[in-house]
Amino acid sequence: MEQAQDISRNAKRRESNIVQASIVGIVGNVVLVAFKLLVGLAAHSIAIILDAVNNATDVLSSVITIIGTKLAARRASRQYPFGFGRMEYMTSLAIAVIILIAGGISLWEAAVKVIWPTDPDYSTFTLIVIIASILVKVGIGIYLKRRGKTLRSSALSASGVDSDNDAILTAGTLVAALVALIWQVNIDGAIGVIISLFVLKSGCDILREAVSPILGARCDNGLGTRLKSFISSYDGVLGTYDIILDDFGPNEMIGAAHIEVDDDMRAAQIHELTRRISEDVYREFRIIITIGVYAANPHDRYKPMRRTLHEIVEDYPDVLQVHGFYVDEQRKLVTFDLVLEFRADNEAVRTGVIDRMKSAYPAYEYNVVIDADYVG
Repeated sequence: MEQAQDISRNAKRRESNIVQASIVGIVGNVVLVAFKLLVGLAAHSIAIILDAVNNATDVLSSVITIIGTKLAARRASRQYPFGFGRMEYMTSLAIAVIILIAGGISLWEAAVKVIWPTDPDYSTFTLIVIIASILVKVGIGIYLKRRGKTLRSSALSASGVDSDNDAILTAGTLVAALVALIWQVNIDGAIGVIISLFVLKSGCDILREAVSPILGARCDNGLGTRLKSFISSYDGVLGTYDIILDDFGPNEMIGAAHIEVDDDMRAAQIHELTRRISEDVYREFRIIITIGVYAANPHDRYKPMRRTLHEIVEDYPDVLQVHGFYVDEQRKLVTFDLVLEFRADNEAVRTGVIDRMKSAYPAYEYNVVIDADYVG
């Protein structure tokens, strides 16, 4: 109950902070759009006008971020028992699409200006607005990226990166203006093309980052290593294996792990140990985790058999790990898991290892589970 209330409080606090940060971005970009459009139209500069259009997409991105955050905060339902946290990734996906569309339109308009150029009319006021725009976009970018990192919001981080790109692109319009004023050379259309290409690249980068968690990309290896070390530190835990982490949104990760314990540990002891681990993992990592159990034989009784198994798997380079080894003497059954590379021929490796174990210990049957290396 306490864990559920904690999750709810954190989610509401995070939602409020993301909305506030997005509003800051909206206000800043609306001001920039207004000034850039006025200056761009007055100066007949396609680069400045396209820069204003790009800022307008930032406003829309921030609005979508707010909508996505609100939708992601909805309570889980019977139809969606894991909640709606992944809506934030869908939000980033929508932002990427908007940026790509804007970039495509901008590229077309800029190309037209390269083919049929018109002379821009820059002034001192134009330069002041451009320089001020660069400084504002740098400030917005720093703010949004910091808030995105703190709040684990991919949408805010994407908006921050986009703001940084905007600052670079606006610097391009400044270069175009200075070149026109100093050397009377019109590179306005060419700068517009460069701006458009940067916008398209930014959209592709955000699209890739948004799609990865939706498809179930491999989680940060460092997190898996830290989690394994944390669980293995408990008294009574002989080893930690089979860690699986599934991202259901920036604010919710659900996982599972197996621990190995002595086979004479009582059910009450196992219950107390696994419950304590799951609660501590949530407090430390904000991961809701389920703990499974492997039983371990007395350490020396089947040591030669275990050693033989490890010698056998050394001949299989695709075997990353062996764990869960247990001998049921009454049933004459040996069980263990093999963690294999994704490229491995699972059945060939399983069959080969079992056949060689049967040759060494023919009195036993073998039950082998193939595992994947999900987190490293």
